[in-house]
Amino acid sequence: MKKIFHYSLSAVLFAAVVPLIYGQDSQSNVQPFLPEIISRFPNVRDLAVSTEENEIYFTAQSILGELSAIVTSKKEHGKWSAPEIAAFSGMYQDLEPFLSPNGLRLYFVSNRPNGSNPNTPKNYDIWFVERKNKKSAWSAPKNLGAPVNTNEDEFYPSVAVSNNLYFTRDGAGSKSKDDIFFTRWENGTYAAPVSMSDSINSTGYEFNAFVAPDESFLLYTCYNRAGGSGSGDLYISYNKGNNEWTTAENLRKEINSPMMDYCPFVDTKSGILYFTSKRSSVKTQFERQQNIKELLKEMTKYENGQSRIYKVNAANLINKLSQ
Repeated sequence: MKKIFHYSLSAVLFAAVVPLIYGQDSQSNVQPFLPEIISRFPNVRDLAVSTEENEIYFTAQSILGELSAIVTSKKEHGKWSAPEIAAFSGMYQDLEPFLSPNGLRLYFVSNRPNGSNPNTPKNYDIWFVERKNKKSAWSAPKNLGAPVNTNEDEFYPSVAVSNNLYFTRDGAGSKSKDDIFFTRWENGTYAAPVSMSDSINSTGYEFNAFVAPDESFLLYTCYNRAGGSGSGDLYISYNKGNNEWTTAENLRKEINSPMMDYCPFVDTKSGILYFTSKRSSVKTQFERQQNIKELLKEMTKYENGQSRIYKVNAANLINKLSQ
C-alpha cells in the first residue's frame, strides 16, 4: 500500500484540522446537527450521510439505551423529511449504520436472531442490507458472518472503497478491553480480523472508528486516556502505508468536551466532521428564580448531556490547501 495520506485531499484536510484548530476557538464552531429532528428523540447517535448529502441514517435510543432503532430522513427540495424508522429496523436492538462509499450497501449492528428461533436475540453482530440503486428498496438484512462475527460483540462497522472493514470488538483478540479491528477483503471474502497496532489500540478502551474512503486516516474514540479532555475523546491516526499508522493524536478541547465524544463520521466531500457528544451547557444557577417554563427550557435544551449529534464545518480548509 502506498503512503496514500500524502496524496489524498481528504487526508490532507484532516491532517490540517489538528494543527489549525488550535489557533482558533473551534469549540464555538461545533454546532448542533438538525436539532428539529434530533431533539425529537431522547438520545441520538451514529450518523451516516450519503455522498450526495441528501440521505441520512442515525440511531435513536431511549434514555437508558435499552431501546434502539435506526431512523432515516431524506432531503427533498432542500428540506429534510420527517424521520421514519428504516425499513429493516424497528423490531430488535439496531444501531450504528454505515453507508458504503457507493451508497448501495448499508452496514449496521444488531442483536437480532441469526437462526431458526426468531424469539431469541443473540449477541451483537454486524449485518448489512443492499439495494440495486439509490432509489430502490433495501433488501432483507444479512448477517456478515464469520470470520468477522463471533460469539463476542462486534460494533461500529466502517468500510473503505477497497471493501476493507474496520470495526470494534470487545472480546477475543483484543489487547485488553474494546479494540479497533481490521479485516482485509481478499478474493471475495474477509480475512481473519486482527486488532490494530499499538499506534491505535492500548490496554484501555478504543472504539467507534471511522475510516476515510481511501483509508488515509482513521478517527475513533479513546476512553479516559491520559492527557484527554475527560471521558471519551476523539483521536486521529494517519495511514503511512504497509499496515503502519501514525501514533493517534487527540483532537483536544477545541473539539472534545469533558463529556463523552464519540461516533465520528466524516463527509470528505464537504469536509464536515459529524460526531456524537454528551456535552452539556445546562446552567446550574441563575441571577433570579426561574419559573417552570424557563426551567424546562434550560433542562431540555439541545446541549443537555444526552447523546446528540454535532458537526464542525472544516470546508474552509480546502481552499487553503489548494493555494
